[in-house]
Amino acid sequence: MTATFREPVRRRLSRPAAALAATLALALALTGCGGGTDAAAPPAKPAARPAADRVEPLPGPAPGTELPATVRSADGHDVTVRKADRIVPLTGSLSEIVFTLGLGGRVVARDITATFEQAAKLPVVTRAHDVSAESVLSLKPDVVLADTTTGPAEAIGQIRDAGVPVVTFRPATRLADVGTRIDAVAATLGVRTAGDALKARTGQRIKAVEKDIPHGGTEPHGGTEAADRPRVAFLYLRGSASVYLIGGAGSGAASLIEAAGGIDAGKESGLTKDFTPITSEALAKAAPDVILVMTKGLESVGGIDGMVKIPGVAQTPAGMDRRVAAVDDGVLLNYGPRTDAVLRSLVQQIHAKGK
Repeated sequence: MTATFREPVRRRLSRPAAALAATLALALALTGCGGGTDAAAPPAKPAARPAADRVEPLPGPAPGTELPATVRSADGHDVTVRKADRIVPLTGSLSEIVFTLGLGGRVVARDITATFEQAAKLPVVTRAHDVSAESVLSLKPDVVLADTTTGPAEAIGQIRDAGVPVVTFRPATRLADVGTRIDAVAATLGVRTAGDALKARTGQRIKAVEKDIPHGGTEPHGGTEAADRPRVAFLYLRGSASVYLIGGAGSGAASLIEAAGGIDAGKESGLTKDFTPITSEALAKAAPDVILVMTKGLESVGGIDGMVKIPGVAQTPAGMDRRVAAVDDGVLLNYGPRTDAVLRSLVQQIHAKGK
């Protein structure tokens, strides 16, 4: 759940982004594969996916800010934001909300996960996934927005010690968090009216998608209806680093899968961790009908042809039928203004028949 305006602070034990980053870092260390770009053959084409290269700001002129505003940061600080002419969001999901609120013209930097077109020319202030305090401070920001998973902590502390207001938010991990996160960012930047409009627009679009979801979408599943729901396993793949993980209950994908009328196969099979290294046994127990991946992850293993060579994948119903749902890395788990497009794409892909 995201940090909200004046919300009491509590730390979540399950933080998918942090867990994934930690697991990935460990895997990289064990395999001896550091940075670098995933190079692989183009993937076989799965079903259509949402265009994730642009965000859609609210119509009309950029909203005026009503500042100062004092908000409770998720790390326990009461932060007063007096100006928001120079904004630095340190995650792609936060950047997406700021731009969609109509404040993109005030954003002066981005991190590497802000992949949409409007942010492409902004300077990057992260090295790999680590924030560079020096780079951030050199841009003289009025306010910095971060998640509780943004780090290293020393860099965030250095920015705050320099007198820059830093507001942190808890990562969104489910559909119910979308509106709360929009509210929190809008309150921080003094644009509550724009936040209300964006929250309403986003909610309406998600509801419009939900009307056409097979098997009742987020309604509880059971009996014969459960048998009709595709079992979907979320796999995190980075072929160049030999990192192959299956998502469990805390991966962040469960809410989307269930809302799309599916069953999270990893969660249902008893995987309680956020992410677990893929094994033939784990895949056999999950028995997915469909495999959900990020597009770059699929590319990194050589597309569907390469993915079915991962031990255990070819023996699953999904592997045998080559049923794969792919969604862009920069939007899949953002739980923000483009989640309706993600949900629509996921519905189309997981209910399509294998080829």
